Amino acid sequence: MTGEYGAPERKYTRPEAGLTVTDGHVVAGYASLFGKKDQGGDVVQKGAYAASLKRLAASGGRVKMLWQHDPAQPIGIWDEVREDAAGLWVKGRILMEVEKGREAAALLQAGAIDGLSIGYRTVKAERDGKGQRLLSELELWEVSLVTFPMLPEARVAAKASASDDDWRDMAAVFEDARRSLAGL
Repeated sequence: MTGEYGAPERKYTRPEAGLTVTDGHVVAGYASLFGKKDQGGDVVQKGAYAASLKRLAASGGRVKMLWQHDPAQPIGIWDEVREDAAGLWVKGRILMEVEKGREAAALLQAGAIDGLSIGYRTVKAERDGKGQRLLSELELWEVSLVTFPMLPEARVAAKASASDDDWRDMAAVFEDARRSLAGL
């Protein structure tokens, strides 16, 4: 089956190798793991992102970093997106100058969110005898920080300890959100 170009699909994961957060805003981990069946019955195969990443590099494009797949909420920059033997590895920076970026960083530090999810279009896929969809070529659009992952056995491995300034910043973010909700 070849992909029809409709709405992007999304695949959630908590990276097995661990989503790490350093300096309060540098995020790294696996956004997709090869050969792992997700809760939707899909399995991404090795090499599924290669053509898409090559096209993006040739055109000077980038994979977007979004908050919860919302195209109106970019929260950072993926500095590195690559395939390796395990899957799709990403490393980037949450932009602390963006309000939603500050909120995302605070939630990551607190452990309230710990997932990554890909937004993509299926270019090539087929069904195996077990009813699984084997995804062999994907057009990668974005990688989001998300609350609910699709790959339940994977967990966050590490996060940096927060400094007093980080806790004060986090408290300020939550206070701003409380005031906003209260209409103050």
